[in-house]
Amino acid sequence: MIRKFLVMLVVVCTGYLTHAQDKDFGIWYSVSAQKEIAKDLDIEADINLRTWHDAGEIDEGFIDAGLGYKISKNFSAALTYRFTEMIEKDDNLHPRHKWFADFRAKTAVGDLDLSGRLRFQQRFKTYFRDENDKESKEHLRFRIKAAYDIPKFPLNPYITSELFFPIFDHVSRTVDKQRFAGGFEYKISKKHSVELEYIFQRDFYPDWVDMNIITVSYGIKL
Repeated sequence: MIRKFLVMLVVVCTGYLTHAQDKDFGIWYSVSAQKEIAKDLDIEADINLRTWHDAGEIDEGFIDAGLGYKISKNFSAALTYRFTEMIEKDDNLHPRHKWFADFRAKTAVGDLDLSGRLRFQQRFKTYFRDENDKESKEHLRFRIKAAYDIPKFPLNPYITSELFFPIFDHVSRTVDKQRFAGGFEYKISKKHSVELEYIFQRDFYPDWVDMNIITVSYGIKL
């Protein structure tokens, strides 16, 4: 199963990298926490730092905070707010505001965990170069994930694919961003885990840019 996972990841990434335009590399760091505050209701928060320009410069830092609700064994929903400090066109950090509404579904097929997430997001900028910057930007995002739960072993591989669909905006593309990823989650204990992941990201708008990303994440359940 691990061999099949690696082959699938190489095939997907190779196909996209052969058509690369402008390229960049970054490392994303994340620390997250989750705590149950009532039956089937969790509070979730994370701190993130993302680099670009061959991981030599900070692109953005942000904090997420929100609530997750377990509807049933296979379905859940979440509402999240994000405060971001991001490098804008003047090469300075400026705040951005974003909120997400998620609907999630999951199921298991043997040792294979399959999940999907539909996300609506809306973003607001505070740095304006023109009238277009004053308008909010909305996306629908759809992500699918396949994770292999290796029996009696704490290291579990996974692959994901995500598409970004712009809405309420007059753009020529149906999809303006794609992400393909593969990685491993290591469960240190029932409450602590770390993840190492590779992401291939392609931005189509406003410019065609390909980015190779390594993410390093730590999670805790309180």
